[in-house]
Amino acid sequence: MSTPIDDLIAQREALDHKILELKSAAKSAAIARVRQLMEQHGLVATDLSTAAKGKAASPTRKVAAKYRDPASGATWTGRGLKPKWLAAALAAGKTLQDFAI
Repeated sequence: MSTPIDDLIAQREALDHKILELKSAAKSAAIARVRQLMEQHGLVATDLSTAAKGKAASPTRKVAAKYRDPASGATWTGRGLKPKWLAAALAAGKTLQDFAI
C-alpha cells in the first residue's frame, strides 16, 4: 500500500524525467537551428570564436596610489570616495598635500 508521500515522490520523479526530456528536446532544436543558420550564412565553428572576440575589453591597469596614511600605511589613488582615514584627517585640519606620496 502506497502512502500519499510515496505517490508525491513518484509524481516528482515522473516530472523530473519529463523536465529532462523537454530540456533535451529544446537543446536539440536549438543546435539544429544554429546549424541551419551557420549553413545559411556560410559560417564555420572558428567564425564563432573570432566573432565573439570582436571587441575585446581593454585590460584593466592598476592606478598608482597618490596619497598615503603615515600611521597605517593605507593608500588612496585619488579616485572614488575618500577613505575614512583621509576624510577624518581632512576634517581635523590637515591638507591633502600632507598625505601626497
